[in-house]
Amino acid sequence: MSRIKIIPFGNIPDDILTGITEELRNSMNFVTESTLPMGIPKEFYNVLRRQYKAAAVLTFLIKTFPGKILAITDEDLYAEDLSFVFGQAQLPGNASLISIHRLNPSFYRQPFDAQILKERAIKEAKHEVGHMLGLKHCPNERCVMIFSNSVAHVDRKNKEFCDMCKLQLGVR
Repeated sequence: MSRIKIIPFGNIPDDILTGITEELRNSMNFVTESTLPMGIPKEFYNVLRRQYKAAAVLTFLIKTFPGKILAITDEDLYAEDLSFVFGQAQLPGNASLISIHRLNPSFYRQPFDAQILKERAIKEAKHEVGHMLGLKHCPNERCVMIFSNSVAHVDRKNKEFCDMCKLQLGVR
C-alpha cells in the first residue's frame, strides 16, 4: 500500500476532504493522512491574473513535504499556456494539486450544491493522482483520466479509471 498526504490549502469543506480520502483509500488502496489547513504561499500569486501559478505551488510541495502529496486549494489556479486549471501534477512524481475554485457551482452563478462540488473534487483528485502515478490523458470519454477543459467535461466523465488505465496502474 502506498501512502499519500492530503494537504488542505485554505478553507476546504470537511465532506470534500473525507470524500477524497475515502475514494483514494477504497479505489486506489492508499493509506491517507491529512495535515492541518495552511495558507497557500502568497509568492505564487499573480496579481494581474488574480490566480496562483500551479507549477510554482507544485515545486513548493515537492521541496517542503516528503512522500506522495495531494494538495487541495480553494484558490484559482493557472498554467502558463492555459487560462485556468482544475489541477496539476508531476508526471510521474510525488506531488499533485487540485483547486475546487472552478468546480464550485457558485463560480458559474448556480446555486451552491455540496454534492456536485464533492463529486467534481473527487474526480479531479483521482485524475491528478493518476498523473502522479504515471498516467497520461486517456482518450476514453468516460475515464477519469480524460482531459477536462471545462466543468461540463468534468461532469461527463466517471470517477473511475477505464480498463486500460487500471491495467497501467496495476489495480482492479
